[in-house]
This record gives sequence, structure tokens and C-alpha cells, in this order.
Amino acid sequence: MGEEIESSAFTDEDFAEFDRHLKIETALLENWFQAERFYAGAHEGGLELEAWLVDPEGHPAPRNKEFLSALNNPLVVPELSKFNIEFNTAPQALNANALSQMETDLQHTWDLASARADSLGLGIVMIGILPAIRESDLTMANMSGWQRYKALNEQIFAMREGKPINLKIEGREKLATTHYDVMLEAGATSFQVHLKVNQRSAARYYNASKLVSGPLVAVAANSPYLFGRDLWDETRIPLFEQAISVDEWDYAERVTFGVRYLDKCLSEVFVANRQRYPALLPRNSEDAPEKLAHLKLHNGTIWRWNRALLGNEPDGTPHLRIEHRTLPAGPTIQDCMANAAFYFGLVEMLAHEVEPPEHDIPFRHCRNNFYACAKTGLQADLVWRGGKRVKARALILEELVPLAREGLTRLEISPDDIERYLGIIEARARTGRTGANWQRAWVETHSRDMSELTLAYQDRQNCGLPVHEWSVT
Repeated sequence: MGEEIESSAFTDEDFAEFDRHLKIETALLENWFQAERFYAGAHEGGLELEAWLVDPEGHPAPRNKEFLSALNNPLVVPELSKFNIEFNTAPQALNANALSQMETDLQHTWDLASARADSLGLGIVMIGILPAIRESDLTMANMSGWQRYKALNEQIFAMREGKPINLKIEGREKLATTHYDVMLEAGATSFQVHLKVNQRSAARYYNASKLVSGPLVAVAANSPYLFGRDLWDETRIPLFEQAISVDEWDYAERVTFGVRYLDKCLSEVFVANRQRYPALLPRNSEDAPEKLAHLKLHNGTIWRWNRALLGNEPDGTPHLRIEHRTLPAGPTIQDCMANAAFYFGLVEMLAHEVEPPEHDIPFRHCRNNFYACAKTGLQADLVWRGGKRVKARALILEELVPLAREGLTRLEISPDDIERYLGIIEARARTGRTGANWQRAWVETHSRDMSELTLAYQDRQNCGLPVHEWSVT
């Protein structure tokens, strides 16, 4: 989905031709897996951070084209809406001071962007859902002017046979509204963590990513409000799932936690893509099958919360990545890096346990854990190993932080980085002060003025302290 397309208009012949290419490329990819063609070097990590452009009142500012032109930085790119942008980092081998280097790189780009935004009378905010967002902001008039986004909207509603999206979320309060385009998706912004893995262990890392999704969301939650309603701790989860729903049963929804663990190989994801998901953007390419152009484009229109990705090394060797998509943006870059460190350490350990933990935690529990944590955060009741029932907060403090520390040590991450980042996770869990908790505490102390909440959040974000140190006064 990152590549531009020439037109949003497609014919039946385009779909048929795309499926023909997809069949060939999927078979070719399976052969590559059987021949173990993939990169087998050290694991690497990378990051994507989505953010909001805001005006002085904290409302979305639909000016990303002007902003990106003025910034002129290839690491900062457009998103679906005119008020969203995305920051990227170069991949780092996961060892030594990789985590602090990624933070330094991301912070440097953020600082450059913030200075440029300020010169244009704008601010930048990293948060799962901007409190000040209004339904009137989420219209086609505010869609970024790239053909791929127009095509996405047209094809989603073609699959829905023109039926509007009926957004329904029940949390602390209820929200029900009807929308006639995909712009609801622009209300949810994420911090996405990439992990380059070896083929032989890729399925284990993928399953581990699913297992840790719930606890990660619980300790990182930063999206309690939507259109002024207090909903889930991580309301971004149901918002994104419903925003581009094709109105089918869960087995074929485009945003999904999935229906099972992998059995043996990451190739199962790409086989399922072709079997279960009709093409959404059938842009046909004349590239050789080895480029996997159609397969990659198709995969980019399926937004699993843990997504398998394909890439290439500088010498052309194909590689495998896992994109962990469950985390919200913010509250600060320090918090984002702590979340990434927690993820990297946990999956490193779980993927190397002699007895795979996914054999002990049925997928239904893994899935239920994810949605429970999205809904109630650190207070969620989880089912863990051996059927043990435990609060998310206790599981994080008593088992998962020590496990992540061991995993980062296994990766030979700097001891200073380990203590710094996992210390943030530990403090957040111990105090209960997530981004979602802070937003609710501010509202309780002040008022439910979403513009004022956004500005108060932005002020504290700009100070740089991790969220567990933020005051509400």
C-alpha cells in the first residue's frame, strides 16, 4: 500500500489478470520457502510512527502536502488523511545499543519535523486517537491526494455493495454512528515495530508476536476517547477493524487478529492471503514473477495486527519481517521505544522456548486476551500458561518484564538500554499510568473538553518525560 498507483479504476479483466499473477507468485514463494532462499543473518529491528498535524487549538490540520514539501525528508511520508504523517527509521541489527540508536534517530527526525511544523503554525502529536478529532474531520475532502487512497475507498465500498459503515463500540460508554467512506481509518494512528527474522524460526516468532499482543496493548494503551466518548483503553483497535470492514464474517475481514497460530511455516500466511482474500487493488505489473509485485501489493491490503512482510537485502536476497501493528502512537518517543524493547525481548524468549508456548495457550485464549487488554488495559483478566487466570498488570510485572529482560540480554542489547526501557514498562505497569489512564485522569481533574485535553497532552509530550511521570494538574 506504500506505492502509488496510476488509476483507481479497475475492470473485471484487471482482477482476473491480477489473480493469475498472484497464483504464480504464491507458488513461486512456496518454492522459495522449500529451498530456504531467505536471508539467514542477524535479526534487525525497524520502526514506523504515525502522527497528527494539529492547529493551535489542537484540531487536525489537513496540510500534510504543504508540510511534507517544506520538510523534504524521505523518512517522513504521507498517510491516508491530509492531517496524518508517518515517521520511519533505518533498520538496526538488534544488539548492543541498537535501541538507543533507534530512539536517537527517531527523535532527530521528530525534532526536525517539529521545527518545520512550528514554522508553518502547526504542531505534531503522537497519540492513538486524537481527542479533538470530530466526525466532520473524517471526510473525503481530507483524504490525501494519492490515487491509492481513492482506490482503497472505492474498492472497500464495492465489496460492501455500497452499504455504509455502521461503527459500534461499547466500552465505558457507547458510540454508534454511520459513515460513508473509509476515512474513519484516519482516526487511528499506530507505532509499528518491524522484526527481520530467519526463515527457520519465523513461524515461532510470528506466533510469539500474537501471544504478547494482549499484554503489550494493556501496558501501551493510549486511545480512550473517540468523538468525546470514553470507550476502550485502546479504542483504536475496534475503530480500525470496523473502519475498513468489508462486512463479511471474520475469516475474511481485512483487519484481523487472525483465526489460528501458524503450524510450521510463514508461507501459510501468503497461501491464506490468496485463498481467503479477494484482490482489493488489482494493479497489474510487468515485473518478473521473482519481484512478487502482485503478492506484495495484495499482502499490503490485508491489515493483520501481526503481519508477515517480504523484502530484499541490498544484494537481492529475499528476507522475512514481522510487522507488529497492535501498538498506538505515543505518548512520547521514549514510551514508544520502551514498547518496542518489551516486544523484542518477549518474542526473543518465547520463540526459543523448548516447548512452544502456543502449545500451552490455545489460540482462542490468545485472541480473547488481546481484545480484553484493548478494552480494559492493565485491569484485563487473562488466561495464560496452563489455563492460569491472571490480571494483565500482574502478568506483566511478575513474569513478562523479567522474561523480556532475559530476551534482550540474549540479543546482547546494552545493559543500560535494557534497564532504561524495561524500567519504563515496569513503572507504567506498577503505577497504572498509561496514556489512556493519564487522559482519563486529566478529564476527571479538569473537564471533558477534548481540545483542551489535546493541548495538555501535547504540552507534556513536548517535555519528553515518559507518561508515567506526567502530572494532571
